[in-house]
Amino acid sequence: MAAAGGATTKMSWRLQEFEAHAGRVCCVALGKSTGRLLASGGEDCRVNIWSVSKANCIMSLCGHRKAVECVHFNVSEEQLVTGSQSGSIRVWDLEAAKMLRTLTGHKSNITSFGFHPFGDFLASGSTDTNIKMWDVRRKGPIYRYKGHTAAVRSLAFSPDGKWLASAGDDCTVKLWDLKQAKTITEFTAHTSAVNAIQFHPNEYLLASGGADRWVRLWDLEKFCQVGALQDTGAIRCVLFSADGGCLFSGHADVLGVCAWEPDRWLDAVTVGWGRVCDLTLCNRQLIGASHQLSGVATHVVDLKRVKTSATASDHDAAAVVPGRAATQSPSADPKAGALRRSYERPAAACPPSQGLKQSAEAERRSPEGERRSPSEDEADEKVSSAEIHNAQDYREIFQPRNAISRTPPRMSEPFPAPPEDERPLNNAPLFPEQRPGSPSALPTPVQRVEPTVVACVKRPAPSAVGQVFPTSEQAPVPPQIFPIGRNEPTGLNVADFLSGRRCGILNENEVLNHIHNGHATMCVMLSNRRKNLQSVRDVWARQGIKSALDAAVSMNDLSIVVDVLNIINLQPSLWKLDVCATSLPQIDKLLQSKYESYLQCGCTSLKIIMKYFWPLIWETLRAGPSSVGVDVTREERQQKCRVCCKRLQNINNVVKSKAAQVGRHGCAFGELRMLMAPLDQQPSPNYYM
Repeated sequence: MAAAGGATTKMSWRLQEFEAHAGRVCCVALGKSTGRLLASGGEDCRVNIWSVSKANCIMSLCGHRKAVECVHFNVSEEQLVTGSQSGSIRVWDLEAAKMLRTLTGHKSNITSFGFHPFGDFLASGSTDTNIKMWDVRRKGPIYRYKGHTAAVRSLAFSPDGKWLASAGDDCTVKLWDLKQAKTITEFTAHTSAVNAIQFHPNEYLLASGGADRWVRLWDLEKFCQVGALQDTGAIRCVLFSADGGCLFSGHADVLGVCAWEPDRWLDAVTVGWGRVCDLTLCNRQLIGASHQLSGVATHVVDLKRVKTSATASDHDAAAVVPGRAATQSPSADPKAGALRRSYERPAAACPPSQGLKQSAEAERRSPEGERRSPSEDEADEKVSSAEIHNAQDYREIFQPRNAISRTPPRMSEPFPAPPEDERPLNNAPLFPEQRPGSPSALPTPVQRVEPTVVACVKRPAPSAVGQVFPTSEQAPVPPQIFPIGRNEPTGLNVADFLSGRRCGILNENEVLNHIHNGHATMCVMLSNRRKNLQSVRDVWARQGIKSALDAAVSMNDLSIVVDVLNIINLQPSLWKLDVCATSLPQIDKLLQSKYESYLQCGCTSLKIIMKYFWPLIWETLRAGPSSVGVDVTREERQQKCRVCCKRLQNINNVVKSKAAQVGRHGCAFGELRMLMAPLDQQPSPNYYM
């Protein structure tokens, strides 16, 4: 696949990243029908609906009194079910923008949902180990399934609607017959919590993935394992391809593609999505959603460039992706690879309540204490509401389904892939305004030499389409950022590695000498950086994080500061007020850096400070000094808050100047601008001195 001008496009890329909630995001879910809807739930007790690829919230659903732990779309994406830490479940009609029903019966966190493919029936799992079946038109559960001994993490209905599969922290996968209301079989090969399960779209086959890093496939006719492949990390979600020819597995930063009978990994794609929570397919693209802290991100993988089917040589050699194991489990049945039976989908809806029998494993009546009075239901309906934030997107996505159209519905287009290399074409320099021959100083044991881009003397002529870098007469030069995804070093000049002679052929010794010229300098730089990092690590072990950060700052090397901040950002509890005071001057420098990795580190650190420490800073400064006696601790805290507030005011000016930029950097600074809006409404820190 090629972009305009012949540039190769990326196989995987981040589509969007945005602040989704005022608090920590607990869950995200993608719509499986169109792949264009995303729902997120957070500690702010709200559920937000988003259009994939757009950072504007379409709708907010309010009503839960505790953090929302689980969200799930139905098959048509017209309904959404949400569950909270208290065990409360709410069913929402997205087209009508209202709550349909409040369901109560679980006693603790809701961890999983599953919509029946036919009819208005819903299954829910919880940390109370119970699975409950609901008719969304009724308030109480119609059945309760017992069998798990730990939290239920995943639920899935078979395509014909006759079976329900469940998986949980007890390392088991259970298969339930809905008509007989009993367990058909139980699979126990996993050695750790099972996080995801899914039925094959056509055959009697079930896939499961767990924290033990194994993907396992189960034959549902012979109830035996027919495949087992070990991945490189804990499996967080699994998804069959549309034709059922392969299975996608998602874990930290990587998408795996596998086949079975024989077991083999077809491909592995590094995506960088972190804690991926859900996968869906649309227009020969795979979309993954993940969350971290209060942010949500979506990533896209171009399946046209991913190997999703096996060749004859793969079958003969049982191809294995490097770093992954394809192991035939001892419990696997080699004879189970015969042609399997396919699901028989009923022509009419077949609800699970038809023909159900009473048994010890499924209780028809709701337990005592789970019934609610009409007054409680009315109170829930009053506090529950749907707030539409983007009326135009809401009308485009939901309302046309209720209208009669004389034209076929518009098909969604695939997400365009960005170029593989963001540099200008034809080997043009990244920064043509820099003059050739700019010297670079040798590194010292403490300071690191920042790479210098050396440009050619002759600049590329402007084309008819437009210049990549406009001149000063045309428009102001945009900020120059080194992209993270560059696959070539930016601080090296190709001419330095070539002979001064333009004729003749270099011999082997001359080639090795030219290569060695830059190698020695690079080795010194890397060796010095390693020594500096080791020094910071030793200080951290002896004196703590504050002293380690001070040591990193004293080295006058932003790369060392970035490494330390990236570690602290992974665990926000490490942040303290004195750490904020030390890091804010460095964050100011990072936000003005030309390296994208530095910008991202600075943005993440600033978000954490504004979210967790600005309320403390504001309240401390507003309270003023103590009027009785001398409180040394309070005075020190006030001094630190004054320093932080002053630094934040300076950073706020930088953020304002960069928020008008276009592209992903402008979007990141726009989010920071919103977080730092309270600084414009509060007095200057000099006001309190």
